[in-house]
Amino acid sequence: MKKILLIGCIIGLLAACKTSDDFLDPKTNALTEETVFSDSTRTMAFLFRIYSDVGFSFNKGRWDSHGNTEEATDDAEYRYSGTGQKAVVLYSGTVSPTNFPFFEFWSTPYTNIRRVNLLLQKLPQAPLSAKLKTQMAAEARFLRAWYYHWLLISFGGVPIVKDKVYDITDFINEPRNSYAECVSYLTSELDAAAAQLPSKNEYSEQDYGRITKGACLALKARILLNAASPLFNGGAETQNADLAKVVSNPTYDVAHWQKAADAALAVINSNEYSLYKDNITAPGNGFAQVFLERVNPEYIFFQNRVANRDMEGFYNMPTRGGGNNAMPTQNLVDAFPMKNGKAITDATSGYDPKNPYKDRDPRFGYSIVYNESLYYLASANALRPVYTHEGAATDGFTVAGQTTGYYTRKMCDVNISANSSFNANRGWPLLRYAEILLNYAEAINETGKPELAYPKLIELRERAGIEPGSNNLYGLKAGMTKEEMREVIRNERRIELSFEDHRWNDIRRWKIAMAVNNGFNKRMRIIKNGTTYTYEVTESIRRHNFRPEMYLLPIPDSEIRKAPAMQQNPGW
Repeated sequence: MKKILLIGCIIGLLAACKTSDDFLDPKTNALTEETVFSDSTRTMAFLFRIYSDVGFSFNKGRWDSHGNTEEATDDAEYRYSGTGQKAVVLYSGTVSPTNFPFFEFWSTPYTNIRRVNLLLQKLPQAPLSAKLKTQMAAEARFLRAWYYHWLLISFGGVPIVKDKVYDITDFINEPRNSYAECVSYLTSELDAAAAQLPSKNEYSEQDYGRITKGACLALKARILLNAASPLFNGGAETQNADLAKVVSNPTYDVAHWQKAADAALAVINSNEYSLYKDNITAPGNGFAQVFLERVNPEYIFFQNRVANRDMEGFYNMPTRGGGNNAMPTQNLVDAFPMKNGKAITDATSGYDPKNPYKDRDPRFGYSIVYNESLYYLASANALRPVYTHEGAATDGFTVAGQTTGYYTRKMCDVNISANSSFNANRGWPLLRYAEILLNYAEAINETGKPELAYPKLIELRERAGIEPGSNNLYGLKAGMTKEEMREVIRNERRIELSFEDHRWNDIRRWKIAMAVNNGFNKRMRIIKNGTTYTYEVTESIRRHNFRPEMYLLPIPDSEIRKAPAMQQNPGW
């Protein structure tokens, strides 16, 4: 579908062309609050400026132009090694309140929260219809909750300023609200916004890309899932009872899981979203295409990028002109099952370590560029194999280097490359229906009802192109316990949502980072002898270090000094 959509295009352009951190910055323009909010177009543009940062966490180039959180996990290796690189600080464990080079984790949310509060304060005087003002206010309240939820994920409870608009001369010394207070505030805000917003199907085409009722419900489901998770459900890494309330729900309560399940089910039962399915063109083709078409039934909230080669520029291998960033690990590759849905560790799966890429879950080929994968080559104007074996020119593995034997294909268009002249019209997936299915499966399983998780996993696996098998369970073991189902769901989430800005947050909220993110990641060394390949799993060249205090990031020391009423996170 090719649609030129006004709202989405404006949001995409603002994201690409920000000229100032503050829309009203007098150093860059002559606009004042009066001139902005007395004009309908400028008032709308102010709202769109708040929209433009929604992908700040997803943005693959947000850290010094070539970093993201996947590179600090067991899913991907970082291309660079300088000690000043931001991802290095995170995966090496050298992050601290004074060594916190990714200040945008804190500043971008609060900057936009202030923008929302200013808009809500000034909107009544704007020359817009009452109906449009109501809608814009609801969109702004969602956006405020969106930015707050990233603070919650990174830091735990934070100061909730509600509608207060602070000026540059104000002394701000607010204490942190408890985690429970933050969750209660955000979910109530989202409920209120949802009541004022149209559903996806009620919007006109020209409004495509604006926040909907469904986006409010989906964000609420995510927030409640986080609140139910081990880190935030009685899992604070501190013996200080007061601080424990700030960073988590103080004691475990299974009711938090039920609330998360109910919230996800509300999105599912709205019947407004569905998985993008296409197993006719090729098994699992819908999974690949959903990231290449910004208008699709699966996206609940996204950042529109119009014509671009974002992903190709960040992920493509050198022969395709890309930055070869976030190179997938063997750890992630091994997480993908076979096309029959069985894990490669299952003796009945058919996995052959001498031919490791044969008959895998179709999502594997759509997510990972492996040796002899076909990918567009500009000089040939055609698809050509990518060679990642040791000794292969340009893209090949080196024992002493940082390559892993793989490159990322997820969200890339195989028919274009970073150095081609073609573009993709895509959106960055910030909330999509597949996540909601996984959220429900995880939450309902933790209430002790693993049987209710099966249909959601089957729906995902069927879309992925996995074979149903004689029992129509798509490779799932029948009658799993809660503990068995938990591991299956976590693995399914890992492969379905890979490179979508989830893994770093997931291994922390599950409190498994100490186990999976300490040590060396795995790489694949492929040696070619004539026409024969041999495969050797080897370690990466850099050790990951994760400490218990890293389950929550430290609040930057500069912020604690400015607001001493705020408590620092445990261990920092």
